[in-house]
Amino acid sequence: MTGNPAHRRWLMLAIGTGGQTAMTPVLYGLPSLLPDFQKEFGLSLAGAGMLVSGPILGILLTMVGWGLVADRRGERFALAAGLLPAAAVLTVAAAVRGAAALAVLLVLAGACGASVNSASGRLVIGWFPPHRRGIAMGVRQASQPLGVGLAAAVLPSLAEHAGLPAALGCCALLCAVAGGAVLLLAVDPPRPSGTGRPRGPGPYRGSRLWRLHGAAALLCVPQFVVAGFALVFLTTVRGWPAATAGTVLAAANLAGAGVRLLAGWWSDRVGSRLRPMRLLALATAADVLLLALGAAAAPPLGTAALLLACGLTVSTNGLHNTAVAEHAGPAWAGRALGVHGLGQHAAIVLVPPLTGALITAHGFAPAYALAAALPVASAALLPGEPAPAAVPPPAAVPAPGAGRPARSTA
Repeated sequence: MTGNPAHRRWLMLAIGTGGQTAMTPVLYGLPSLLPDFQKEFGLSLAGAGMLVSGPILGILLTMVGWGLVADRRGERFALAAGLLPAAAVLTVAAAVRGAAALAVLLVLAGACGASVNSASGRLVIGWFPPHRRGIAMGVRQASQPLGVGLAAAVLPSLAEHAGLPAALGCCALLCAVAGGAVLLLAVDPPRPSGTGRPRGPGPYRGSRLWRLHGAAALLCVPQFVVAGFALVFLTTVRGWPAATAGTVLAAANLAGAGVRLLAGWWSDRVGSRLRPMRLLALATAADVLLLALGAAAAPPLGTAALLLACGLTVSTNGLHNTAVAEHAGPAWAGRALGVHGLGQHAAIVLVPPLTGALITAHGFAPAYALAAALPVASAALLPGEPAPAAVPPPAAVPAPGAGRPARSTA
């Protein structure tokens, strides 16, 4: 592919974002089908939550491996090798009728789809210069709320009118289209020489990356508590029809995509990923605490806080992914993003079933109150700003005539 490199980088961003958006309804959007899974298989809320955790378990099994593939074989290969098999697995999942078989297939789909988390982020970092990476990663990370919003708007209605197989088949089609686009159009970014097989201890010598991984994992829990049970809250506590709730949540998630873009733009303007991340984490804690209070005593207030939380809880994802990739450098970015994603998904894999059980036993307020504490801990765990790179002093300007042999006066 030839053409203007500036135009090409935006095309690569569109392809990476498209791949992530296509996979998101499977990885993170299946909670919108919780009532349908309960009805179809006779499951409790906790049991249905365990079922929709299947893709997250699959991510845990393969995330770091996909990062290694992206580092060694390139982003295009990793994206296509994940999206197309995921489409095939989901096609089979649409045809099965047992909860156990479906659970296994959802784990496999997540294992395949984990490639988009490592490879699409590496694609963005490789194509964009540092002063534009914040907004570029914000665009890429906007794919998650867009995909969750798409799932909320389409999947419940599709399942209601055509059944669960149609909803899963829709997910398969999205992955197949995105995988085909990657094969036809994606181009790996140019790599600096010497980054194919990194040597030395790598970027994990200190605690900085580990603290970034931990802070991001803590922030993911309230995100999934809010997004995973938003439809259930609106339909059971507020009595909204499922179609209305899905439409409103789709709009809220679209706003969440805009918040990620603004966060990325903000980080580029201030030259820091961590300062905006810390402030947004504290704002998230305040809003989720307000959601807990509203769920306990004032449901209309809880609804407003819930819709705001759909944006705030996802606002920091682009920032910490960019910070990790920048600190790791081009030779380690795929693996570092893989470890980063592994930590986040390890933190959330049991969120749906445990939160479902807590809500069933004690209501929504305790679940939201517990979730509100974690962004505060995340803000405390974040490392400080990186030390500025050492700039060598300017070379001395030689005096006129210096370096020339003196003329003899004899």
